[in-house]
Amino acid sequence: MKYDFTSMIDRRGKDANAVDNIGRRVWGYEPTAPRDGFDAIPMWVADMNFATAPAVTDALRERIAHPLFGYFVPRPEYARSIIRWQEERHRVTGLTEEAIGYENGVHGFVTSCVETLSRPGEAVFMHAPYYVGFCQDVEGLGRVPIRSELVRDAAGVYRMDYEDMDAKLKAANCHLAILCSPHNPTGRVWERWELEKAMEVFERNEVLVISDEIWADITYPGHRHIPTQMVNEWARQHTLAAYAPSKTFNLAGLIGSYHIIYNKYLRDRVVHCGSRTHYNEMNVLSMHALIGAYSDGGAEWTGELMQVLEQNCRFVSRFLNSVDGVSATDPEGTYMIFADCTRWCKAHGMTLDELLRAGWDVGVGWQDGRFFGGPCHIRLNAASPFSRIREAMDRLDKYVFHA
Repeated sequence: MKYDFTSMIDRRGKDANAVDNIGRRVWGYEPTAPRDGFDAIPMWVADMNFATAPAVTDALRERIAHPLFGYFVPRPEYARSIIRWQEERHRVTGLTEEAIGYENGVHGFVTSCVETLSRPGEAVFMHAPYYVGFCQDVEGLGRVPIRSELVRDAAGVYRMDYEDMDAKLKAANCHLAILCSPHNPTGRVWERWELEKAMEVFERNEVLVISDEIWADITYPGHRHIPTQMVNEWARQHTLAAYAPSKTFNLAGLIGSYHIIYNKYLRDRVVHCGSRTHYNEMNVLSMHALIGAYSDGGAEWTGELMQVLEQNCRFVSRFLNSVDGVSATDPEGTYMIFADCTRWCKAHGMTLDELLRAGWDVGVGWQDGRFFGGPCHIRLNAASPFSRIREAMDRLDKYVFHA
């Protein structure tokens, strides 16, 4: 490979929650520190233990060489880079600069949408399992999350239950939904026909859709991300989509997402909400990072990254599924794996808390899946050098599942 995805980079003391928060109590679901003799392998926070693309650091280095960082407006290259990236990677057509807007993170966008398009006490729809942050966003704004459970088919693939979706929307008189595409934590990459049926349900119930597509670039062979807004014209006019280079290029600490909203009425409302506090403003380095990421060099790096992530995810899911009583997703996208440990815990007379602690004790920093709606589930991040992934699975095999 041209790029380095094997070096182990020491992140300790370098502003990394995934490493520095192990053994601390900040969010309430951090792994405890490993016992003596084991180092920590972070598999919980959804960022990568790979250096970002050289195209990004080159762009930042070039900008930092000029020592003034005053007020600015986004360069034309910013929107042009997004349009080109969306066209070439996701076959988006008709995207214009007008439809693109900066956001201080996907969470900020979601809260702006929820605050603008609903009222306190109203219901907001989402699927379960769910991304914990969106549930917290909705509840924090005084709205009521309603959930439709994804159902695993005979092949273990999570599917939407369209009848249940329709019933839940009607019962709650709900007119706003959050769709996660690709889906976190299950790793599903929705097929076009699935999105079409979901949009039919939402249209029938007059539901506006907030579509979180932050994982759009991370899909594996045989699966392709379909932007929700490209499903049909109704979806284009009734969906508010959020993207960011942060998952693909490991840039979460730089802050910098963007929305795509084609409907002018919806766009004006959301932009007004996000801008009235004056906090939703772009950082100049975030702008240059995106331009570097969405370049030819960034695309080349991403192609190699996908090969590494696919190998890691397949290795982890194969191992977990080989453990009697554990059923893990084989992700179609993202680098997160969701493992159902219900049967294993029952067979071994162990609670999920005890299982989590057994992994943490030997340095495997996996994450409690109950925060994502999995009653006896564990969530794992496979975005580390393969040697560390293999070491983590070896420890689970020797000290936890077959101790």
